[in-house]
Amino acid sequence: MPNFCAAPNCTRKSTQSDLAFFRFPRDPARCQKWVENCRRADLEDKTPDQLNKHYRLCAKHFETSMICRTSPYRTVLRDNAIPTIFDLTSHLNNPHSRHRKRIKELSEDEIRTLKQKKIDETSEQEQKHKETNNSNAQNPSEEEGEGQDEDILPLTLEEKENKEYLKSLFEILILMGKQNIPLDGHEADEIPEGLFTPDNFQALLECRINSGEEVLRKRFETTAVNTLFCSKTQQRQMLEICESCIREETLREVRDSHFFSIITDDVVDIAGEEHLPVLVRFVDESHNLREEFIGFLPYEADAEILAVKFHTMITEKWGLNMEYCRGQAYIVSSGFSSKMKVVASRLLEKYPQAIYTLCSSCALNTWLAKSVPVMGVSVALGTIEEVCSFFHRSPQLLLELDNVISVLFQNSKERGKELKEICHSQWTGRHDAFEILVELLQALVLCLDGINSDTNIRWNNCIAGRAFVLCSAVTDFDFIVTIVVLKNVLSFTRAFGKNLQGQTSDVFFAAGSLTAVLHSLNEVMENIEVYHEFWFEEATNLATKLDIQMKLPGKFRRAHQGNLESQLTSESYYKETLSVPTVEHIIQELKDIFSEQHLKALKCLSLVPSVMGQLKFNTSEEHHADMYRSDLPNPDTLSAELHCWRIKWKHRGKDIELPSTIYEALHLPDIKFFPNVYALLKVLCILPVMKVENERYENGRKRLKAYLRNTLTDQRSSNLALLNINFDIKHDLDLMVDTYIKLYTSKSELPTDNSETVENT
Repeated sequence: MPNFCAAPNCTRKSTQSDLAFFRFPRDPARCQKWVENCRRADLEDKTPDQLNKHYRLCAKHFETSMICRTSPYRTVLRDNAIPTIFDLTSHLNNPHSRHRKRIKELSEDEIRTLKQKKIDETSEQEQKHKETNNSNAQNPSEEEGEGQDEDILPLTLEEKENKEYLKSLFEILILMGKQNIPLDGHEADEIPEGLFTPDNFQALLECRINSGEEVLRKRFETTAVNTLFCSKTQQRQMLEICESCIREETLREVRDSHFFSIITDDVVDIAGEEHLPVLVRFVDESHNLREEFIGFLPYEADAEILAVKFHTMITEKWGLNMEYCRGQAYIVSSGFSSKMKVVASRLLEKYPQAIYTLCSSCALNTWLAKSVPVMGVSVALGTIEEVCSFFHRSPQLLLELDNVISVLFQNSKERGKELKEICHSQWTGRHDAFEILVELLQALVLCLDGINSDTNIRWNNCIAGRAFVLCSAVTDFDFIVTIVVLKNVLSFTRAFGKNLQGQTSDVFFAAGSLTAVLHSLNEVMENIEVYHEFWFEEATNLATKLDIQMKLPGKFRRAHQGNLESQLTSESYYKETLSVPTVEHIIQELKDIFSEQHLKALKCLSLVPSVMGQLKFNTSEEHHADMYRSDLPNPDTLSAELHCWRIKWKHRGKDIELPSTIYEALHLPDIKFFPNVYALLKVLCILPVMKVENERYENGRKRLKAYLRNTLTDQRSSNLALLNINFDIKHDLDLMVDTYIKLYTSKSELPTDNSETVENT
């Protein structure tokens, strides 16, 4: 479908012109200026979103200084571009013509002003032209210099070859990134003495040369056989450009959507250094909620320094405006939780609307357990993950565990079958993970013990040794008490957390149940003596069942050897060091994560028609939506619009079902007739606590996990990781080449000093 120019007296359309066509901006202030300059009365009552979607202006209406040609294939406007070149008078010469574009009537004074302006501009251009000619006649050398600055000279043959050469290098790097091929080849100690072996990049480059690529062959036909075609420095520079260009494609969509949320995943090891994976949530122009990976942030041990670098990376390096950030969430393991909480606090101080929330991809109970600042809890969580990973190493190990479960649950085969299915999944991330663990503990101990002491030598020494270590860890009394206490404390938040990962209506009603959850936990805290007594008795019975000796932790006994008071028992020790701090922390963490702003935002979910229906259409979104008033296109009409929205669904036809999710509401064909509701739904949709309804748009996290799982730690690269995870994003090779030339080379020559010679040893 062709694009027609919306300017008056302009008949250009995209199918008949090579000119670029530009959308009206979504920014209300800039959009208003565009409309005013167009002088079209029929555009004045349309919203910026409607204008952006349905109307275009061709490049003829912009000053050349307002247009940027970033590559032969992309033409963009400057951020502050305003159209100023319009023909507002030619239709007056033919007053009987009919115009599809209704031009706002001009007064006689305005017509005279416009005509005089054209005459003045023409005279000014002629005067400048004369002055330029006179100046050029007197200073021919200056004319030549200025012409080179203003005009784009055709590329020389050498420059063309240089660009083609760089393009080949970029193609190889992009291929390596997308296919997850590490840059380095054989380890140095694997190479026989005196033999030169290229790394993977050099090998692919040689392959292309041997396949007949003329540009590469010409450049390297006289190069020594032990010379690197592309140095490590040049590879790093080019990878940084690849990463930046690929990321920019995603960030451009984020900026177009205005509002976004930031999410970080657990700290990962990239070639020996700790990094935080950063993802961004936004609603794209097709109204789909997407969660995309945009890069790694080097981790800092100092929380304040980390907060500053995190903010600098997002705003300055990646160019996102944090004023539009509406949510932040951090999924981290025990040791990093407190530091990321500092980061969240610092961002909230600068940007109060960047609400700190839970992330939908992490169960509440798992997140709470990871945040408990008790060393025993951190150790126990690490052990649980290792046990789960151990049995998932091979189908034979899972089969061995299945056999043990079958024997132990002979009298309850249905439950045994359920537990087997759970064991085959990543059960450590479930809401009821600690209940499952306590129920499975006997089977896990017997299975690990059997693998370690197998007389038929079915398992190699590595597996048997690992089974022995894990069996020792899970049969430690400290581990038993820890998982039993966590199971009982987190039972109060299990249903609440499950609802937060449920349907939209479940999330809405969960927000109202937080008070009851906190009341229950406060009651536990007030009666901790009684509750801990029951929990410790349960742990003791489980230890007795598994023939585990009840004792204080070895570290504590060694530290207080000879100084232990007679009245200090295991029960009182675990109450003070485990139960009390765990309950206190979980109460405080729930209050912090479910702030007043967060709960207000969740209350706005009554905008979703199915939630409205459950509330008998007696809702009060306007009160809760005040926090987003500045995000609305027409805040003064919010009350009337919400009334119309309720009436629309209350008096719907019998055959019309109520949309049950934000995703469904955003895809309603008439949603743009409710601009305030549409804006609110978009903001609510990107909150990290809301799950991504369509899994195909949650690729960023899944691909990140796949990359980390499939790539050895010492072969990971933050640059190549971005290329691999975002393999389906289009890339502009010409833009990459032009950027490289601009940053690292002169226009007329390619540096040959980037080559490195590798001497035989």
